[in-house]
Amino acid sequence: MEIKNLLFRMADDALIIGHRNSEWTGLGPILEEDIAFSSIAQDKIGHSLALYTMLQEFGESTPEHIAYSRNAAEYRCCKLVEYPIGGYDFSLMRHFFFDTAELLRYQLLRESSYEPLTKLAKKITGEIKYHVFHANTWVVQLGGLGTEESHTIMQSAVNQVYPLALGIFEPSKFENELSEKGIFAGEAALEKLWHESIAIPLEKAGLVLPTFSDKTIEYGGRYGYHTEHLQPLLDEMTEVYRLDPAAEW
Repeated sequence: MEIKNLLFRMADDALIIGHRNSEWTGLGPILEEDIAFSSIAQDKIGHSLALYTMLQEFGESTPEHIAYSRNAAEYRCCKLVEYPIGGYDFSLMRHFFFDTAELLRYQLLRESSYEPLTKLAKKITGEIKYHVFHANTWVVQLGGLGTEESHTIMQSAVNQVYPLALGIFEPSKFENELSEKGIFAGEAALEKLWHESIAIPLEKAGLVLPTFSDKTIEYGGRYGYHTEHLQPLLDEMTEVYRLDPAAEW
């Protein structure tokens, strides 16, 4: 079902990026960034819970079971969210690209014909606006207002992360159905809005998107084909749950 597929994609993205962002707790380059990434991580995991809860309407199990009992091939997240946090430049650029796309996705979903998604979008758009504001601020600060070295580092991060970020918009098998039923405008429409949106802060930062062949885009995650990084992350984050799946958490 088209709605079910969309919910899994969104929920898995939020859960995995939430756990990745949480890995900055205690490691941020400055205290404020430690707190910011921890707070954003908490928001993302909360969003995933809301989406997994919606899936129960379509016959799925509890949010805990959905989140913590599947293997990597059963996840529908994009590959971008799976990668280890790397340096702050990588995580910041991933944060910038991903959260801009997520904000635009939820803004489109405010008009969705599927009422639960509409309600959720109206509830959490404000939170994600903060996430985007945070990302934009630091991209401009380090790319355009920092040193020559910081600009070079941020441009390198753009070159590395951009092909991964395009995997966010990997089309599903249900693009026509989602659009025709008024559920969601589709990944192509979202990608167009995303490019228009990221162009503004990138220009302020003096950063340029790379050109490359479409073959370098990191597709596959939406269909269960993931990087080698996802399963080890799942093993780590589900370790306690798997000790007693029947327990009440």
